[in-house]
Amino acid sequence: MKLTIWGAARQVTGSMHLLELDHYKILIDCGLDYEKETYQEENQYFPFDPAVIDVVILTHAHIDHSGNLPTLIRMGFEGQVLCTPATADLTELLLLDSVNIFLNKQTKRSKGRKKKGAGPQPLYLHKHVMETMDRMVTLNFHKPFHINDAVTLEFIPVGHLLGAAAVVLTLQEQGIRKKIAFTGDIGRSNYPILGDPELIPEVDYLVSEATYGGRFHSKEMSLEQKLVSIIHESCIKSPGRLIIPAFSIGRTQALVFALNQIFSKGLLPYVKIFVDSPLAESATSIYRKHHHLLNKEAQEFYKHQGDQFEFEGLSYVHDKRESISISNYHEPCIIISSAGMLEGGRIQDHLYYNIQNYYCTILFIGYCSKGTLGHRLLRGDSIVRLRNRDLMVYASIQKTDLLSGHGDHQDLINTVKQQDPTKLKQVFLVHGEDKSLQSLAEALREIDYKVSIPELGESFEL
Repeated sequence: MKLTIWGAARQVTGSMHLLELDHYKILIDCGLDYEKETYQEENQYFPFDPAVIDVVILTHAHIDHSGNLPTLIRMGFEGQVLCTPATADLTELLLLDSVNIFLNKQTKRSKGRKKKGAGPQPLYLHKHVMETMDRMVTLNFHKPFHINDAVTLEFIPVGHLLGAAAVVLTLQEQGIRKKIAFTGDIGRSNYPILGDPELIPEVDYLVSEATYGGRFHSKEMSLEQKLVSIIHESCIKSPGRLIIPAFSIGRTQALVFALNQIFSKGLLPYVKIFVDSPLAESATSIYRKHHHLLNKEAQEFYKHQGDQFEFEGLSYVHDKRESISISNYHEPCIIISSAGMLEGGRIQDHLYYNIQNYYCTILFIGYCSKGTLGHRLLRGDSIVRLRNRDLMVYASIQKTDLLSGHGDHQDLINTVKQQDPTKLKQVFLVHGEDKSLQSLAEALREIDYKVSIPELGESFEL
């Protein structure tokens, strides 16, 4: 049996791991690699023939794990994609959104060129997404599924995102039984809406993410306390507005539920809240559909208070005209909009009208990668460029990691510590920047785990 790391090797994006048995090949995740400037061109090539892959197993819906599935199918993959029902629903939303992003980029490039259609072509189109969805076979958590006589799959909930799972494979090869687990992205305990990551059963090999290796989440106050403090300062003490860039799927639902709890408890007087993201509204419908997957706190809230995602003063913004009209709303308000790193989306309109407003606070609740507008604001740039204009930054810039969907260094350690170090043959660390990978590897080695940090394309005989 051979494991080859074909993505998220010494970087965060592009998760893709190939497991080869005798006469059977399994691909775990097929994500877009955003690390390269020319990512649309780079992602159309695979380091293997897609036609030889027998099955794909998808850990969760985020684009860095699912985003290249339509390309794989377009290039010859003919098998099934196995995932949880919630992952299938969210993946469809995200893949269709990716197509729109590809097409919008192509249109913008074409406008600046004499030759119509110049620049990179979309990786895939809507029809390829629909073909991908036709291949999906959904499996529930904790229900072992026999892929064939030699391979059994079980999904274990790991929080992070609705439907997100660790993949546990039991393999029979030449009369020998082996088990390997892929964590996908590990969530954190006590996260709004989602349940805590569950125990991964004992395995021989573990492929673990390392996004927050060496980093710890803030613990100086609770999420509720942080939000109450910021809303009070920005919307109540001063008659201003709070703008929160948030990823439409996952982060927005957690934030809306947290705000619902705050106002339901009477901790603050009601403030008008706009959720300005059609994708977020569609994703929220999927969270309602899979209500049984929400955590105990959310379930209890529903019994006594009703819908977690609807409450007094909350409005979902549907069309562009309604979005633009928010700029004319002169009362204190909270605006939740995508994209989380400020690269495109309706959030840029809100920034354009408010970045020079002394009574505006911009609260970042997620990671912003280098080179993004969000990163520039967080590092303290006093001037930013929006709509081809250089604008002074007068708005207050704040951040919190209390809504991060990733487990931190200790959460990652605890995940591995579920395994007996005398029985676990190897831990492979992926999905992290080099510093994070090294920090986590060092900590695990100190407690007697055998750890490897694979290079891209590196193979291991298991």
